[in-house]
Amino acid sequence: MSISFNNRVAIVTGAGSGLGRSHALQLASRGARVVVNDLGGSRDGTGGSVAAAESVVAEICKAGGEAISNAANVTDEHQVNEMVQQAMDTWGRVDILVNNAGILRDKSFAKLEHDDWRAVIDVHLNGSAYCCRAVWPIMRAQSYGRIVMTTSTSGIYGNFGQANYGAAKFGVVGLMNVLCIEGEKYGIKVNCLAPSAATRMTEDIMPAEMLESLAPEYVSPAVLFLASDDGPQRTILLAGAGCYTVAKLVEAEGVYLNEDQRTPENIAEHFEQMCDVFNGREMLTGNEHIEKIVQKAKSR
Repeated sequence: MSISFNNRVAIVTGAGSGLGRSHALQLASRGARVVVNDLGGSRDGTGGSVAAAESVVAEICKAGGEAISNAANVTDEHQVNEMVQQAMDTWGRVDILVNNAGILRDKSFAKLEHDDWRAVIDVHLNGSAYCCRAVWPIMRAQSYGRIVMTTSTSGIYGNFGQANYGAAKFGVVGLMNVLCIEGEKYGIKVNCLAPSAATRMTEDIMPAEMLESLAPEYVSPAVLFLASDDGPQRTILLAGAGCYTVAKLVEAEGVYLNEDQRTPENIAEHFEQMCDVFNGREMLTGNEHIEKIVQKAKSR
């Protein structure tokens, strides 16, 4: 199976360098017309310049592709709407959104300032939501859309000093779960990428020997797969160093306690059984969990 993006229009946020640049270049190499968005700020989100985005556009055009630059701040809903309108004015549609823009303000939770919390949540979680909101009516109207959120092992598993980043990155998993349900009948598929790559976001938090194997271009094929016509739905795909795997949130079968047994002591006694996910299953909606426990109670 050959994956092509001919006649598709993609928006990639944070595409001036690192992972976003790699995503944009690889999408363009397979025929996508790309909006290269980048605020051009520093790693902590301060400053701004369109130069980085324009440089990537020049690379794409030199290779025979089509691209335009955009310097919208994803935390500004008005600017995001203008970015999407720019794509519509230029090419008349938006098929793919890759929410890649991000910043880091790492501190232990005890030292984390409110501004550092808000800034990271605003870019990663709110920025992803604003971009999704801007393309959502377009994708619904054309009965086609592919959205790739960028999550992280910091959100899935946790990393010291990244409470703000981890909270935002697991937040986009929740956003994916709901958008998958709401977008299904409109042909919209939403997935999450959890990348491990050597970028300016990670250059001083990983040892040099580890960074050597984590080139961003090894991650981007996962984005292209998720954004393809026949890509999956509601998947958390981890990619890095040539390794690709899927993470799933599964629910153990659990136990039913009779009314006279519903005490913290009995929960403690049965806790190991509650943790047994050998026969666990993935729930596709919150209501599935409710249905499961109600049926379990009825069967007693």
